[in-house]
Amino acid sequence: MHWQLHVWKGCGIVKDLEKIYQKRFGKDSEFRNNMYKVLCKSFFQKYVPENSVVLDVAAGYCEFINHIKAGKKIAIDINTDIKKFSGNDVEAILCSSTNMKSIKKESIDVVFSSNFFEHLTKPDVIKTISEIHRVLKPSGKLLVLQPNIRYCYKDYWMFFDHIIPLDDRSLVEILEINRFKIVECRPKFLPFTTKSKLPKSITLLKLYLRMPLAQKIFGKQAFVYAVKI
Repeated sequence: MHWQLHVWKGCGIVKDLEKIYQKRFGKDSEFRNNMYKVLCKSFFQKYVPENSVVLDVAAGYCEFINHIKAGKKIAIDINTDIKKFSGNDVEAILCSSTNMKSIKKESIDVVFSSNFFEHLTKPDVIKTISEIHRVLKPSGKLLVLQPNIRYCYKDYWMFFDHIIPLDDRSLVEILEINRFKIVECRPKFLPFTTKSKLPKSITLLKLYLRMPLAQKIFGKQAFVYAVKI
């Protein structure tokens, strides 16, 4: 299971995949919500000024966008459930990441995307990054949390909706090609799945975020912070 839900938009089988996600994530919704509350407060918030305009691309259950502090919060997804899960202070928009026409050019300070690019085809990854570049203000920030196949290759394909393999190096490459400057890259940050043998504990998560050594041992997701150039 990923750390966040996103709806795969390929091949016209969204309804089937909605069933997959309900089965995959349904029992962990409370823990996942509490987990993102900690992640936002203890890690992501330092990249997000509280007066900024933030866009969550493929927001899923909206755990990130609901808990991050910002002046304006926008979430997009092709899953209609986004309107059910988004908070009252979040503008929820139904649209594809490859065509965010309802979001104005250079109107966003920070874009966040988690566990999403692996669900797209390569052409759609490029289109999505291009759209992110379009909506970001000059020097706007892009924050990406992404399964790193270098370290989770044994389990990467356990999820039916994964399409392409990505690691930290290929992600950095495609961002740089598409006019982003990499400010920070952590090849090993969060564990790949909450369906592991590791206990589900918010207390342990708080400790984990303070322990770089633990991240080097258990981390199988990359974190990349880039800015628009």
